Amino acid sequence: MKLLLKGGRVIDPSQGMDMVTDILLEDGKISRLEKNISLSKTDSGDDLRIIDLEDTIITPGLIDMHTHLREPGFEYKETVRTGAEAAVAGGFTSIACMANTDPVNDTRSVTEFILKQARLAALAQIYPVAAISKGQAGTVLTEFGDLKSAGVVAFSDDGNPVADSGLMRHALEYASAFDMPVISHCEDKGLSSGGLMHEGFVSTQLGLPGIPGIAEDIMVARDIGLARFTKTRLHIAHVSTAGSVQAVREAKAAGVDVTAETAPHYFALTDEALREFSTNFKMYPPLRSAEDVEAIREGLRDGTIDAIASDHAPHSSVEKDVEFVYAANGVIGLETSLSVCLKLVQEGILTIQQLIEKMSVNPARILKIPKGSLAPGRDADITIIDLNRAWTVDAGAFRSKGRNCPFHGWNLTGKAIMTIVGGDVKYEDPGGGSLDF
Repeated sequence: MKLLLKGGRVIDPSQGMDMVTDILLEDGKISRLEKNISLSKTDSGDDLRIIDLEDTIITPGLIDMHTHLREPGFEYKETVRTGAEAAVAGGFTSIACMANTDPVNDTRSVTEFILKQARLAALAQIYPVAAISKGQAGTVLTEFGDLKSAGVVAFSDDGNPVADSGLMRHALEYASAFDMPVISHCEDKGLSSGGLMHEGFVSTQLGLPGIPGIAEDIMVARDIGLARFTKTRLHIAHVSTAGSVQAVREAKAAGVDVTAETAPHYFALTDEALREFSTNFKMYPPLRSAEDVEAIREGLRDGTIDAIASDHAPHSSVEKDVEFVYAANGVIGLETSLSVCLKLVQEGILTIQQLIEKMSVNPARILKIPKGSLAPGRDADITIIDLNRAWTVDAGAFRSKGRNCPFHGWNLTGKAIMTIVGGDVKYEDPGGGSLDF
């Protein structure tokens, strides 16, 4: 089917484009991007759908470079299909999924299984991330070359740090040889072990053992040092502290090939949210202080932080509806990420162009995937956003199996109302009415 998108404001930072224009999609690709494209339904028959997108934003498909889809092994929490459903409902056309499944994605067979499930779901594009070490045990490297040929786009032991500096050095060197990024989970478990929340004033008041910011900072500094020494590239996952932001900022100024991401909860919430002991606010890294949040926001503003990812980590009630001390770490975010991120635009921290860069163009660049652009000939992966759509977050209505949402009940403005993958409409907001002519 041909799709003709009429009259939307097209924002594509990859081309420096911000203009009202039409887009024609044919055979899964961007065919034409021009003002006032004229096609007749009579001439095209049933092969043409014309969609009126006046007063909407059309962007390259959003990319979430850090999610946990749980399959194989934890299908009761999430599957590739339900995660992909959540992705397109949130406006994401592509997502990268981490390796901490059961079995761990440390072999070709697991990667191929995930990609098969993604093809069967036929929703968002799924890009597997393989483990750095076998079993994520931090002792023996996985077969990087074989995993790359199987279809992985990066390597990460996310959920666990690579404690052995020698192993991390070799990981950076081998990944560089295959032109692949290493995504680092920065945590010194000698400092974080036993902690339940950010170590600070609130944790002291609540009587909960804390996780100091230095547990993240010290590993960020180590991995930046290794990247500088090996002259390789490094990506820092889920940055949450002021110290980490400053370390990345200084490394970039010194010419180190380092990129970084954060997640919406790290610029929208502080450790004050833990006062009612809700397990929906328990995650790793933990919610930090107001000073850390301000540093994250400044890091986004000045470009120190390249990307925003949800770190979507679904758990069932078995892991979350328990006493706080026993609850699993992690929150879901695929269906709220865009709307929470739009608050950065509403508050003047980022422009809409900068936000799209951090949620589409930059993730594509970091992962080296052929996405993040609306240039003619590119894949027709498109997110359509209504900046004025007001809605209330209801975790019970999510496509994800997870209900562990820190934004449940929030009133938000701005939402993806249509998600197009490979030229096919995969999601339409049921509250938006008909968009067709």
